[in-house]
Amino acid sequence: MDDLSSTFQLHKNDGEILLRTALPTDATLICNYFIKNREHLRGWEPKREAAFFTVQGWAQKLIKLHELHKMGLGYYCLITDAKTEEILGTISFSNLSRFPFHACNVGYSLDANAQGRGIMRKSLKMACDYMFDVQNMHRIMAGYMPRNQRSEAVLQQLGFTREGFAKDYLLINDKWEDHNLMSLINPNWRAE
Repeated sequence: MDDLSSTFQLHKNDGEILLRTALPTDATLICNYFIKNREHLRGWEPKREAAFFTVQGWAQKLIKLHELHKMGLGYYCLITDAKTEEILGTISFSNLSRFPFHACNVGYSLDANAQGRGIMRKSLKMACDYMFDVQNMHRIMAGYMPRNQRSEAVLQQLGFTREGFAKDYLLINDKWEDHNLMSLINPNWRAE
């Protein structure tokens, strides 16, 4: 695995998957991923506006995301096949807070055809390691709908622990959904 010298870019390659920070030039790639997985992800994500499924919409969004990357306020990452460069999924870190909280939220999606192969588990491990080792986060928080057993299994395999339950937590596909709340603590956090 390799790290770019800039701390605002994540770039990890394990030979099978490449996990990297999205670039402003990725609009077509990301747009195609979400169009392909529109029905698959509908029940797990907020209702999306029409621009979310256009190259122009993603071009605009990626400009803003790139600025967040540079400021260390958020990271939008792509999981791609290391050989074909096909997008297999996404991982995003949002609501980054530094002193005194040193925490963030994580969210993710996986292509319908990539399910059940351990891709998200490996990718999320690489991404969380980056957030702990490079970004020095102390806590990464995740929420999942109780019926999402795959997401629960991934989080548990990575050592996330359940911290609570939130009724009507997020508006998903036009319906308020309950979520189980979990977190992963950095055992090697260091004061800077």
